[in-house]
Amino acid sequence: MEVIRSRQNALIKRFVSLGSDGKTRMESGEYLCAGETMLCEAMAAQAEITCVLALEERPGLPSRTVTPELLKAVSPLQNSAGPVFSVRMRPLLPPETLRRVIVLENVQDPGNVGTVLRTADAFGIDLVVLCGACADPYNPKTVRATMGAIFRQPVVKVELSGLKELLGGLPLYGAALSPAAMDIRRLPPPPVAVAIGNEGKGLSPELLALCAGQTVIPMRPCAESLNAAVAASVAMWEMTRSWLD
Repeated sequence: MEVIRSRQNALIKRFVSLGSDGKTRMESGEYLCAGETMLCEAMAAQAEITCVLALEERPGLPSRTVTPELLKAVSPLQNSAGPVFSVRMRPLLPPETLRRVIVLENVQDPGNVGTVLRTADAFGIDLVVLCGACADPYNPKTVRATMGAIFRQPVVKVELSGLKELLGGLPLYGAALSPAAMDIRRLPPPPVAVAIGNEGKGLSPELLALCAGQTVIPMRPCAESLNAAVAASVAMWEMTRSWLD
């Protein structure tokens, strides 16, 4: 098979654009992944792999061979030996009846969003909802942080105005540092949803107005507030404790 050697190759340009431009990802319906582990996860989940760039041909996959320099140029990982591959976006539908939902509002760090997706997949959360200016779930940094959960975990983006309709009658509790917030260990059993806000500002007043109540994770008085992904993980654990017992 012919080895691609030029950065001007159309396929190379497309991969670079998929890794750097969210608009390209949305218009093409594809996103970029990297590494052997992610490729194995994608295959196990029967994700639609549209092209694989690697140092050698990958039988059974739509693959092209590239030079080490080009693989490094297109890879979202530093010092990666590849492969780098593109995957078709596909809707992962949640159950018809939602019981456990985590809502993220304006969580801007790709690593945090990816970690939440990974944890949601581990705990069997029915749906992750992204509101406002959340990080793109298909950003390569987000995808990497999911460790393969991107191929399995249902996630949707919705405007705040559509959140109540999406949740149906599911009671929503907002994580907030407020005197009115109840200890998260008293969170009602499922069906329930919990909202986690921006890393610095927390939840917006508009989202809090949609909540049936507020909840807080008890901590030592001297401690700083938790990272958004950690707070979401604690909330998801509380939502699933009875199910895991």
